[in-house]
Amino acid sequence: MEINPSEFEIWTPHVTVAAIIEDKGRFLLVEEEADGLVVFNQPAGHVDEEETVFEAVARETLEESAWHFTPEFIVSINQYTSPANNISYLRINFSGQHYDHRPDLPLDTGILRAIWLSREEINYLDNLRSPLVLHSIDAYIANNRYPLSLITQL
Repeated sequence: MEINPSEFEIWTPHVTVAAIIEDKGRFLLVEEEADGLVVFNQPAGHVDEEETVFEAVARETLEESAWHFTPEFIVSINQYTSPANNISYLRINFSGQHYDHRPDLPLDTGILRAIWLSREEINYLDNLRSPLVLHSIDAYIANNRYPLSLITQL
């Protein structure tokens, strides 16, 4: 009997994190090149092996925006399948404190700039990376705040 290895493959989503950072009614976004397009997104990215989601969101925020970030709350957890590449993502959105801006740090490859925009300005952008950008901001504005203790590292 011949065994097909693909029969035993387990589907898993890509686990990502994003920082929802607000300051005086403006939200921190990054303008980036992704899949040949210039798009706007929150500081966000994949969780690396042997890294907690809390470490990942702090690292991604620093690498993409040059802002240090400490997560304080979970805003939302979303599952999204991109129609562009058919990849499913499980994204954890955090809010928290930003501090110690380091404009001297080089930004991650593909990141063009970090920019602060109001919810209204973001709504008029036609090049958001995904619907998760506005969805997570709206969840934040709706005061969705869940304790970090929902996620435990064992």
